[in-house]
Amino acid sequence: MTTATATARATEAIKPRRRVRWQRVALHVFLIAMAILWLFPIGWVVFTALRPYSDTALDGYVSWPKHLTLDNFINGWNAAELPKYFINTLIIAIPAVTLTLFVSSMLGFVFSRFSFRLNLALLMMFTAGNLLPPQVIIVPLYRIYLLLPLPQPLSDDGVFYDTYFGIAFIHIIFQTGFVTFVLSNYMKTISRELTEAAFVDGASLWTIYRRVILPLCRPALAAMAVLEFTFIYNDFFWALLLMSTGDKRPITSALNNLQGAFFTDNNQLAAVAFIVALPTIIVYLVLSKQFVRGLTLGSTKG
Repeated sequence: MTTATATARATEAIKPRRRVRWQRVALHVFLIAMAILWLFPIGWVVFTALRPYSDTALDGYVSWPKHLTLDNFINGWNAAELPKYFINTLIIAIPAVTLTLFVSSMLGFVFSRFSFRLNLALLMMFTAGNLLPPQVIIVPLYRIYLLLPLPQPLSDDGVFYDTYFGIAFIHIIFQTGFVTFVLSNYMKTISRELTEAAFVDGASLWTIYRRVILPLCRPALAAMAVLEFTFIYNDFFWALLLMSTGDKRPITSALNNLQGAFFTDNNQLAAVAFIVALPTIIVYLVLSKQFVRGLTLGSTKG
């Protein structure tokens, strides 16, 4: 009787394990398939960039290459003047990301640590700003930028239009709401006992924000830094609308400059597109652990 009971229990214990194992296999198959599907466009871009234009013009893009070369990368780098546009992008993106994180972290600190009557209303207002399509404000924003004064060191014409500061400023305005919403939810997961203990020890609000809250928000700040850098780096709309000098525009304009009115070398364009995409890929790979950790921890409460 004892042996039969033990056998039955062992059989019941084995069945769930087999079910879990098949579920795990199905999950891994699904994830691998999605990864291949997601990486396929990048692989196709690299495959196209390594082929000379004469090869694809003769046999088409869906064909086996006769030979591969790096000439498209070299020629595209020189033709698009990528170093100049990379510098322009960094001049816009680095201050914009830094100021967005700084302002949003202070706002998130207020919304998460203090309770007042307009707390939720203000947070909803910041979040609702991201739902406004940029195309709606093209005309008034363009006119405002032509009239809004800016000191001479930051502007050649004395206005916001056609300046690095003007492009960075509009990115800060549009991205602050989203980052504030994420950081405020993340800060709500931090125990209030930490801030209360700091208050008891005589710490000021600035000290609590800088020495208590910010160090604990590093994963969330890293995640937002990756997202914001990617958003601003890939921007083409605002630079096209609010800049008239081609030499000041960011890296996305370099891709647009490679498209001719009557002829476009798609192989060279693919090579330049891959080079342009590399910085965002590198930033994500470097901060991937903090990126995932920041998003998952901030989603547990709010």
